[in-house]
Amino acid sequence: MRPNKKRLSISNPEIFPSFNNQVDKGTVQIELMNFLRACFRPRSNRHVHAGPDSGGKQEGLLWYKDTGQHANGEFSMAVVQANNLLEDQSQIESGCLSTNELGPFGTFVGVYDGHGGPETSRYINQYLFQHIKRFTNEQQSMSVDVIRKAFQATEEGFLSLVTQQWPMKPQIAAVGSCCLVGVICNGTLYIANLGDSRAVLGRLVKSTGEVLAIQLSAEHNVAIESVRQELRSLHPDDSQIVVLKHNVWRVKGLIQISRSIGDVYLKKAEFNREPLYAKFRLREPLRRPVLSSEPAISVHPLQPHDRFIIFASDGLWEHLSNQEAVDLVQNHPRSGSAKRLVKVALQEAAKKREMRYSDLKKIDRGVRRHFHDDITVIVVFLDSNLVSRASSVHSPNLSVKGGGVNLPSNTLVPCTTPT
Repeated sequence: MRPNKKRLSISNPEIFPSFNNQVDKGTVQIELMNFLRACFRPRSNRHVHAGPDSGGKQEGLLWYKDTGQHANGEFSMAVVQANNLLEDQSQIESGCLSTNELGPFGTFVGVYDGHGGPETSRYINQYLFQHIKRFTNEQQSMSVDVIRKAFQATEEGFLSLVTQQWPMKPQIAAVGSCCLVGVICNGTLYIANLGDSRAVLGRLVKSTGEVLAIQLSAEHNVAIESVRQELRSLHPDDSQIVVLKHNVWRVKGLIQISRSIGDVYLKKAEFNREPLYAKFRLREPLRRPVLSSEPAISVHPLQPHDRFIIFASDGLWEHLSNQEAVDLVQNHPRSGSAKRLVKVALQEAAKKREMRYSDLKKIDRGVRRHFHDDITVIVVFLDSNLVSRASSVHSPNLSVKGGGVNLPSNTLVPCTTPT
C-alpha cells in the first residue's frame, strides 16, 4: 500500500485548542471523535443542487450517483471515504460555462485529492469553477489561457486564506491538494492537472472492436523518474530536492507530488517557520518554491469513436491499471459505472491485505485509511451527436458535488472569498 501523501493528526491540540485541557490523549481522541460523529451528515444533502437529476445516495462510507445527464452525454459518480475527514472533493458542472448566461455551454469535471486535511480541496471545490466562468466571460470563449488563469486565481485565493489563518491555525500552511480538471466545450476536451490524479479516455478501435485506454493527463509524482529529473534540473544546487525515504521518493523528504494547490510551506519562506510543526520545516531557508502550481494542460479534439473518460484520484489507480478500468466500464451497463470501479478497487485493496471485502466494509473511517485512500471516480460518457453541437446551443444547468461523511465546509477553515 502506498503511504499517505501527508496528513495532519486530527487529535493535535494545536489544531483543536478547545481540547487542550484534557489530560489523557486517548480520552481526547474518543471525546473528539464522538463530537465529530454527532455533527456528521451526508454531504449529498447539502451540496447537490435541486433538480431531478442531481441527488446522490449514501451507503456507509460510499456515496454514489449511478447515472445522470450532462451536456455531452451521461455520467456516473462515486466516492468512498477512508480518512476521518474526507480529503477528496469532486464536482461535475454542466450547462453554461460563463458568468454570461449566453454561454459557451459544455461540461466541467473536477477531482481534487487533498492531503494534510480537507481545507484546500474544499476551497478548490468552491471557487475553481467560479473562476473558470469569470475568465470565460472575459475572453468570450473557453481556452487553455482561461483554465490556466483559473488555476492561478485559485492558488492565489488559497494563499490569501492561509495568510489570514496563519496566526490562529498555522498548520493550514501544510495542507494542499491535487487538482484534475476536464472541460468539454465546442467538441474539444481540455485536460488540466496538478499532482497524481488521472484522466483516461476509452477509445473504440473500429477494426478490432476493442476499446483502448489512453491516458490524457500528465502526472506530477516523484515516483516517476522524469518528474525527479525535472525537479533536479530546476534545482541543480540542491542535492536533497528529492530524497528516497523509507523506500518512497519524496520532495525534500516530505511529499510525493511536485505540483499542487496549497502546500504553501514549500512555496513561501514566511510559512516555513515556527509555529509550523518541526516535521514540516526545512533545515535550510526556503530560497524559492520547491513545489509548483502550474498545471499541465492538454487539448484533445474529440472524435466520434471516443466513448468515455474516467476521472479519478490516485486511490483508484493504486489498484487498477488504465486498461482494467476501461474494460470494466466498457463491459458493463453505464449505470453504476463509477460505483463499480470503486468496489473493484476496494476488493483489490482487501485482497492485498488478505482479507474479505465484506470485512473491509465494516472498518470505519480513519482506521480504513490503513487499507486504502479516499477514492473518487467520475465517468463521463460521450454522445457524439451532443459533443458535435456548437457550444452556443443552450443546455440545462446541472451541478453535482461528490459526497461523503463529512464536516460542514467551515468547520476547520472559513471558505470565504479572499480579499
